[in-house]
Amino acid sequence: MSSTMDSVLVTGGSGYLGSHLVQRLLRAGYRVRTTVRSPARRATVRALAAATGHDDRLDVVTAELSADAGWAEAVSGCALVLHVASPFPPAQPERDDDLIVPARDGAIRVLRAARDHGARRVVLTSSFAAVGYRRKPGGEYDESDWTDPADEGNTPYVRSKTIAERAAWDFVEHAGRGLELTVINPTGIFGPLLGPPVSTSPGLVKAMLEGAMPAVPPLHFGVVDVRDVADLHIRAMTHPAAAGHRFLADSGETFSFLRIARVLAAKLGDAAAKVPTRELTADEVRAAARDNPALREAAGRLGLIPVVRTERARTVLGWMPRDPETTIVETAESLIRLGLVDA
Repeated sequence: MSSTMDSVLVTGGSGYLGSHLVQRLLRAGYRVRTTVRSPARRATVRALAAATGHDDRLDVVTAELSADAGWAEAVSGCALVLHVASPFPPAQPERDDDLIVPARDGAIRVLRAARDHGARRVVLTSSFAAVGYRRKPGGEYDESDWTDPADEGNTPYVRSKTIAERAAWDFVEHAGRGLELTVINPTGIFGPLLGPPVSTSPGLVKAMLEGAMPAVPPLHFGVVDVRDVADLHIRAMTHPAAAGHRFLADSGETFSFLRIARVLAAKLGDAAAKVPTRELTADEVRAAARDNPALREAAGRLGLIPVVRTERARTVLGWMPRDPETTIVETAESLIRLGLVDA
């Protein structure tokens, strides 16, 4: 914790990770400013912050990643910036650039504003998508690995995260004028929601509970708790050794869709009566991918079981993630408690 209790900007404070960060920072004694895309979201952010009892230390400003307006006001007076906001579409965009350009330009817009208004450090939320979406012998990935943004086999989202992070590092190196950058690369973020809307990874749990996934593809991926990702951001924000580094965030265990379903069935009883029990074969995924663009990425990742190395976060920052099965169960419990699961 900073001895001077710096003011912190969190971009995207109404989002899944952003809302956890706002609450955690307020409870830790920081003055927090956060951005929302539209004034209509201000009330949501303030309601979530009120749960801490410290919402008098919260400012909410309107700023969009696609425009310069609002960013000077957002960054002014903040020594530290957590740039969490990033576009994540519910469906594949018609054009790759509809996702890539806002992600890249938005990151640069925030970094430029941070530099110009005296911020000391920016912590950027990137993704494992920028690290491990390429096949590698042994399937082990660490912070030295990069997804190839020119690989057209990857989705626009995967390419956008890679291109945006590359652009951020390039900006700080050539135009940062002393601004420090740290990047967090989480795998699939699960864990309890503080409120709606339902983001992508918890949306998988919601779909399983609602019976919307009668069978699941045989895909494997990393899982990490949203509370642990928030914790890692704050450690990276304050630790002197974090500047200039990427940090992978992962629980240390690889999950499949079917394993998630089995955890839900084992822990939630009747509430998990509709979760899938069948895993598609590789041939079924490939056949379905011919007509379903959403399955094309799945077809390309068949047989890939990633091993995500998080030694840097653990040794440099003292970070310790929690048990991922508990994370999955608490994701489901929060969805049910908030009334976000359709009967």
